[in-house]
Amino acid sequence: MLVSCRFRLCSLCSRVVHSSGGGIRGWRTLNYANMTEVQHWSTGASKRFSHSDLGELYKNESVQRYLEQLMEEHRDLSKKLQHVYLSESDRKVLIKKHTELLPLANVFGSIELGLKDLEEVRSLLHSSAGSKDDEDDYLTQLLKEEEAEISSKILALRKEMIKALVPTDPLDSSNILLEVVSGRTTGGDICQQFTREMFDMYQGFAYYKNWDFDVLNYTPAEYGGLHHAAVRIAGANVYRHLKHEGGTHRVQRIPEVGLSSRMQRIHTGTMTVIILPQPVEFDVHIDPKDLRIDTFRSRGAGGQSVNTTDSAVRIVHLPTGITAECQQTRSQLQNRDTAMRVLRARLYQSMMGKEVEQRDTARKQQVGSRSQSERIRTYNFSQDRVTDHRTGYVTRDIKEFMKGGEALDDLISDVHEHTEREALMEAVESSVRLKRPDSGRSGE
Repeated sequence: MLVSCRFRLCSLCSRVVHSSGGGIRGWRTLNYANMTEVQHWSTGASKRFSHSDLGELYKNESVQRYLEQLMEEHRDLSKKLQHVYLSESDRKVLIKKHTELLPLANVFGSIELGLKDLEEVRSLLHSSAGSKDDEDDYLTQLLKEEEAEISSKILALRKEMIKALVPTDPLDSSNILLEVVSGRTTGGDICQQFTREMFDMYQGFAYYKNWDFDVLNYTPAEYGGLHHAAVRIAGANVYRHLKHEGGTHRVQRIPEVGLSSRMQRIHTGTMTVIILPQPVEFDVHIDPKDLRIDTFRSRGAGGQSVNTTDSAVRIVHLPTGITAECQQTRSQLQNRDTAMRVLRARLYQSMMGKEVEQRDTARKQQVGSRSQSERIRTYNFSQDRVTDHRTGYVTRDIKEFMKGGEALDDLISDVHEHTEREALMEAVESSVRLKRPDSGRSGE
């Protein structure tokens, strides 16, 4: 009896079930590699302090109710789509909603089937308890291994379900316009040097990700520093990875060059990163009458760096006051074209500002006074430490981090998971708020 039940059980365990047919096929098609989270790194270089694993949200009662609400909606949509008297327009609307919920419903169904299999395995384990037969001992051991494997895959599916609940950002696949700006209020030349290092870091990260990195504007400062730079970064899901880099970044260090280096004490400075999405399909209509175009000689560190012709271009959009300038090349026409591209991106961001704020209220305002109180991350060179203040994530080996490789990628992934968690809880709370008026009327 025990043997026959064992081989009838779950298709999850390939070591026991010889046929790939039957059972829960969906479990085999999922990629579990991306669902596991590394809590501690073997090198001891990084550690997360502030938030738990995204999959832990499955245990949250509000999330459970939200999930059940979505599953109920999916079942209702399935019933309505069976009605033949639906109009074509109504059917299209229902099919769209049903399609959006289908992946979530499939994972939910796989979990339910997995729980039934787990219950059956545990029932067999309970019935075999106390048996002294050698063959039964061997099968009991197989059942325990099966129990552990099913439990692990149920946990993975729950994590996948939570990820499916997270609201998606339609701009995630967009290319971006990235700007780095030296701090205006603190730090002097240390800000300009740090801005250049941040520019190099993002250039290194673009290379690490195999993205295109096109410099649109670069205004150098003394001692190898940088006042401002604007670049276009293009590639796979660039905005998804970099959208949370926008904000004020603080540096603490003993300057190596410049006037501040003479004091030989720790200085504090800031710089700002600005991230503007550039969707593939977007068009901002600009009336030429609304533009003021100024030309001037390009600025530089002096000497041969100073252009002798008025090739630099500044374009002002008069209705909004938004400005863009470029002095990257000695061609006025090329600089004008680049400045127009930057202006369009800034106008688009301005137009979409309210919608972006409603879609992701957890994002911090990127451009403010650029003061230290608005900082999102601190780079402490003296203590060899980078700290992200939104999540509490800390990483060591700051020189390696500033190369823009794996260390930066790990921090960005951590921040992204943190914002996903907040976005999901916001969606859950919004759903609860929408339900409250109905429940209040029903109680009257």
